[in-house]
Amino acid sequence: MRTRVKICGITRVDDAQFAVEQGVDAIGLVFYARSPRCIGVEQAIAICRRLPAFVSSVALFKDADTHTVAQLIKATGIDLLQFHGSESADFCEQFERPYIKALGMAGENRDDVVAMAQPYTQARGFLLDSHAPGAAGGTGHTFDWNTVPDNLPGPLILAGGLKVDNVAQAINRVKPYAVDVSSGVEKQPGIKDVDKIRAFMRQVRQMNIAE
Repeated sequence: MRTRVKICGITRVDDAQFAVEQGVDAIGLVFYARSPRCIGVEQAIAICRRLPAFVSSVALFKDADTHTVAQLIKATGIDLLQFHGSESADFCEQFERPYIKALGMAGENRDDVVAMAQPYTQARGFLLDSHAPGAAGGTGHTFDWNTVPDNLPGPLILAGGLKVDNVAQAINRVKPYAVDVSSGVEKQPGIKDVDKIRAFMRQVRQMNIAE
């Protein structure tokens, strides 16, 4: 099965367009004020309007309130929600949008991860990242891939420290449904590097052919 790719932390229209040209499946927009990749609603609208059919827009939140999420959906028409905090399943499911639940892997074992995922029966996927449970992502660090369970109740999206030098190994080792990269294709937080994006996508394509 082809490994999908999401590039997260997009802040500029040009970066989104280049990612699309390179074959990305989704772009991520961060709406967490403490993140250096956080963008405003107007920026998000401009980026979303330039995305073609079959490329998904994903909005990342961490413990945002209901009004904030609902207003963002209304303003942007975002395709998919991604929750990184301590949001309950009921909270995630109230917006009539498909969603991803991020799970922090720091210090966790396989059974813990499966238990954390179980309440989110409607999640379209589970993003495993290197941060602690309930903390923010974008750390640029990997986690022990041996702790990835093979019985998650939904598709696995692998994140955490992925970059050109390790994404092929990650795909070969974990065999995720998708990979999610942010700092690994940047010049600086929020500013993407076209050469790194191109090389990252080349590595994923080569692994897909090999599979």
